[in-house]
Parts: sequence; C-alpha cells; structure tokens
Amino acid sequence: MFKTLKDFNFEGRKVLVRCDFNVPLSETGEILDDFRIKEALPTIKYLIEKNARVVLMSHLGEPEGKVVDILKLDNVAKRLSELLKMPVQKADDCVGEDVKKQIESLKSGEVILLENLRFHKEETENNLEFAKELSLLCDIYVNEAFSVCHRNNASIVAITQFLSSCAGFLLEKEIENLDKVLKNPDRPMTVIVGGKKIETKSKFINKISEIADYVLVGDLIKKEINDKSIQLERQEKIFSALDRLEDPAIEEETIKMFKEKIFQSRTIIWNGPLSYTEDRKYAQGTLEIAKAIVESKAFSAIGGGETVEFIKSQGMMDQFSHVSTGGGAMIAYLSGEKLPGIEALES
Repeated sequence: MFKTLKDFNFEGRKVLVRCDFNVPLSETGEILDDFRIKEALPTIKYLIEKNARVVLMSHLGEPEGKVVDILKLDNVAKRLSELLKMPVQKADDCVGEDVKKQIESLKSGEVILLENLRFHKEETENNLEFAKELSLLCDIYVNEAFSVCHRNNASIVAITQFLSSCAGFLLEKEIENLDKVLKNPDRPMTVIVGGKKIETKSKFINKISEIADYVLVGDLIKKEINDKSIQLERQEKIFSALDRLEDPAIEEETIKMFKEKIFQSRTIIWNGPLSYTEDRKYAQGTLEIAKAIVESKAFSAIGGGETVEFIKSQGMMDQFSHVSTGGGAMIAYLSGEKLPGIEALES
C-alpha cells in the first residue's frame, strides 16, 4: 500500500505535487472547464495549512517536447489563484537554476506552479535524469494525478526513485471508489460503456463482465463491434442497441431496456456517452440514462472526458457518487491493469 499525506510532516518542507491540469481550452487558450483543477484543491489547501512550500506541476496538451505558447500554464495559475483566493506564482520552466531559486525563495504556505512538463520530451520518455532534475527542487513528492497514472512519465514514475513519495487526497479517493466497485460491489452491478474506440474498450468489457451482472453497450460501440466482427466474452451479460442504429424509434426501445437494468442495480459504472451528444436528438437518450442512474439511488462511478463534460453541461455533477478525473486511467484500473503511477508509489 502507498503512503498518504497523513504520513508526513510538511512544516517548512518543499513539496512537489504532480497534478493533472490538462484542461480543455478555447482557441485563444481560455480554460473551458476547471473540474480537474478544483479536484486538486483539497490537497493543495491541506499543504498550505500545514505550512508547506507548495510546488505544483502538470502537463497540458501534447506539445511533443516543444514550447507551444497556447499550452503555457499561465491561465491555470491565474485560475488557481482565484480558487485559492491567494497569489500563485508561475515559473517560466519546470527545471533549471532559475526555477530552483524561485522555489528556495518561497515562504511556508506559498504556492508556485511550474511550466508545462511536456515542453520537455524527457517527461513522456520517463527519463531518469529529467526526473532527478525535478526531484532536486523539493523534499517530498505527492502524486495527485490519478488520470495520468496509466502513463510511464518521468513526473509520475521515475521521480519516486529520488524522493519520499505519497498519494494526495484525490488519488486516494479515486482508488477507494474504484476498489468499492472491483472488490465488493452491491449487486446487481451494471456497467455502461459508451463512446467509441472499441480497441481500447473490448478488453475492459471482457474483464468487467467477469464481475458485472449487466454490461450495457452504447450505439457507437455496438456499430464498431458489428463493423469489425469483434467477439466479446460472456455475451449473456451484454446488452446493446436492439436493431438498426439509425432508427430513432429503435433507440427509444434500447433506452427503455437500459433503464430497466439500471433501476434493478445497486452499483453502476458509466464511461462514455451513448450516442453523439453534440446532436440534441441523440443526446436526449444519454440524458435519460444519466437521470435514470441518479433516480436509481445506486452507488455510481462515472468517468471519461465526454461523459463528465456532458454531465456538467446538464448541471448534474453533484448527483453521482463518484465522478472520476480519469477516463483512460479509470478503464485501465477497472480492467485489472497495473497502473505504473500506483506501482511506483507502492514500491
């Protein structure tokens, strides 16, 4: 098991916190959704209260080792400052002597955000030297980025070789809620799989159907299964669109059948919208499913960028038991995969 924030004394210590501030941006770089930033606040506030010198780091987008102006973290620092109601300094890089000097000048309870980690290609290469450079900035490392824990990145994996490490509150919460589902779910348990990319979700469907009572598959996934002649295991547990996917009347029958399964359930996992949520005609089906999950009073865990975005647009974020910050990481964890970021904390 990994260590947690409660295992350390942070008084006056320089604490390096790996967050996931990979937020959606407008064409001009404005933040469109600050959900992931808000989810990291309890850990940041705790460290401030404990008089730590707080050093935050994150990636944003896929700059592929180059500096891309629109992917600089200035707007994230500004939003953090607004949410924390205090100044948040912003560094021009994430490593180097200038950054080290800025951190050394921090007073207890102050916060600085480093520049985008992925401006250095070594980050995604899990480069040991880069991880060591990051580690020299601080005394303790905190992983608060569950949504990146399935990636072999230097700030997630290699860095734990150089610093005493622990999980933040968000990472703890993610694992605790997903373990509820994996290890001792209230039954019946229903898993709803939407979105696209059957290649990444077929393994998940096969694995989760071992413990789920029902697996409900959305229209787009069903179409890919048909088009690619993919054979899924435990077919008796899998329920999908009843007939031709283009027929809205048939979709109504599918939604009715899905809702019947949902209302029977005590545990529900949902990853991926069931149709094109951009199209109001099809989005109505996804909305009906969302409302049914809430009405069921079941323990509900949802994840995936599009799903969370849709739920937020409907003002329903606080109506589910757990809204995960991770799409790919959530799928990987529930598929039984070992997440490199979690393993690194445990070793």
